Amino acid sequence: MQFFTHYFLHLLFPLFISLVFFRPRWIKAYLILLATMIIDMDHLLASPIFSANRCSIGFHPLHTSYAALVYAAGLLLPKWIRIVAIGLLLHLLTDLIDCLWMYQSCRECIANQQVAQLLDWFSW
Repeated sequence: MQFFTHYFLHLLFPLFISLVFFRPRWIKAYLILLATMIIDMDHLLASPIFSANRCSIGFHPLHTSYAALVYAAGLLLPKWIRIVAIGLLLHLLTDLIDCLWMYQSCRECIANQQVAQLLDWFSW
């Protein structure tokens, strides 16, 4: 279920957003939203590049709260930048949901990561 939800939010939910909010140019909007997944390039800076028990929120540079503030500020800018900001924030939300799922099944896996306090708040 986690796998399905993760890829639904990364691939199909942006299609829904494009069709509902950017109807006249939905294909362009959808491609921009998909292109925002390039923020995962910051995973290449980590060693190891992939770790099944690592939450990307707060760990990778483009997945931090500071980055999220910049992405949120993009919502105030012209339309195409706003679409990029929506895609980046949706990406962070998807990864946060993944972290929450991971935290529910293995609290000690995330206990020492920056995002642990945020996940504690969500998992009351």
